[in-house]
Amino acid sequence: MIKEVKIHFFGASNTVTGAKFLIETSETNILIDCGMFQGLKELRLLNWKPLDFNVPSIDLVLLTHGHLDHVGYLPRLLLQGFAGEIVGTEPTLAIARIILLDSAKIQEEEAEKANKEEYSKHNPALPLYTVLDAEKTIKLFTAKPEDKWIQVSDSISYRFQYNGHILGSTFIELDINGKRFVFSGDLGRRKDYLLKDPKKPRWADYLFVESTYGNKIHPDENVEDLLVEIILNSLKKKGILIIPSFAVERLQTLIYILWKLYQKNRIPNIPIIIDSPMGMNVLEVFNQFPDWHKLTPAEYNAMCKHVKIVESYRETWEEIDDKRPKIVIAGSGMVTGGRVLTYLQQFIDEPTSTVLLVGFQAEGTRGRQLQDGANEIRFFGKYYPVKATIRHIESLSAHADQNDLLDWMSDIKNIPENVFLIHGEPCSSDALRVKLKQVNNWNSSVPKLGDVVTLRI
Repeated sequence: MIKEVKIHFFGASNTVTGAKFLIETSETNILIDCGMFQGLKELRLLNWKPLDFNVPSIDLVLLTHGHLDHVGYLPRLLLQGFAGEIVGTEPTLAIARIILLDSAKIQEEEAEKANKEEYSKHNPALPLYTVLDAEKTIKLFTAKPEDKWIQVSDSISYRFQYNGHILGSTFIELDINGKRFVFSGDLGRRKDYLLKDPKKPRWADYLFVESTYGNKIHPDENVEDLLVEIILNSLKKKGILIIPSFAVERLQTLIYILWKLYQKNRIPNIPIIIDSPMGMNVLEVFNQFPDWHKLTPAEYNAMCKHVKIVESYRETWEEIDDKRPKIVIAGSGMVTGGRVLTYLQQFIDEPTSTVLLVGFQAEGTRGRQLQDGANEIRFFGKYYPVKATIRHIESLSAHADQNDLLDWMSDIKNIPENVFLIHGEPCSSDALRVKLKQVNNWNSSVPKLGDVVTLRI
């Protein structure tokens, strides 16, 4: 019989990135998510540090979904001796495979570029992990179905439950000695364009809830009207509209909305360039798992035919050299890497250009700098003046806002013994803490990176 559980907060605690929560028991050790830190330099440096735990003793990794800040540290875990199973839903593992291979390739390319152009302080600059490391990690993937209890040991079982954030994403219910631990993962929103509404937990003795937008209500704005206005203004300036986009979900949602706007004759047949190899690979995952989203096969095929896919870096430069007005959607969503950097390097200093931010921009990222009105921005060791128009549509975020979070918790029949607010910047988490006390009369806490909490069960 397990008498106590230790929770190690290795990531996404007082910050939105690097999700890692270790459940240590006398029977088994389970890591919930294994994400990479992004944004602030002091956080990114943590990616190079080993976990403060005996990694070979970790038996199992459970993944809520496939985003980089939830899976991107997995190859580093293997380099520290992890050899257990990595478990998620089928679409989550399909997306995680794409994300890890793309991340490894980008890191190898950026290290090579930094060494060639000598703009790194490190000599030599090294990738955080290689494609070979990523391939070894993928071999440990094991898919499990949604909404089915899986037994881990005599006292421990878990279940994945649909939560509507991205394709394949879930919250995790973990039963230990009959006590239920619920990890929200990143929660999606109701009435999403592509995904079904999140399921809700019914019971939670220990609740771990994301708080990305714990202090905000998404504006009641008409996304389609805003997009039409931004696109028509960009056309009027005869400029290029650049949309840095998360390759998973936001890119596919944008393709769908733009196709629908054209179908409704609200925008002209302006070229829409998709320059995100990873994003297109994820679009194929939508095709593989139709039960996980709302698109019909006819809609899927029509929206894919409406856009032009860039398949090589040479084609990227062909699009840059073609100065005709267009929409370019390219990774990454927080402007931390990927093909969008090449476009911004060429067009950020053009007054005719428009940059549209469509998701959460973490502290310390280029996306947050642009959102906050930076007058210059750094790419590849050089600074470029920001003369382009910067726009932001917050309501396109795939994250639940405060009302969505409260609604997700509204069917819980008991009063949780502990509520931990995670995956949020301090002001967001604290605002949700106050709101939970006001609305539910629940006490909650905001753990810090490195905290260890011991629970007697």
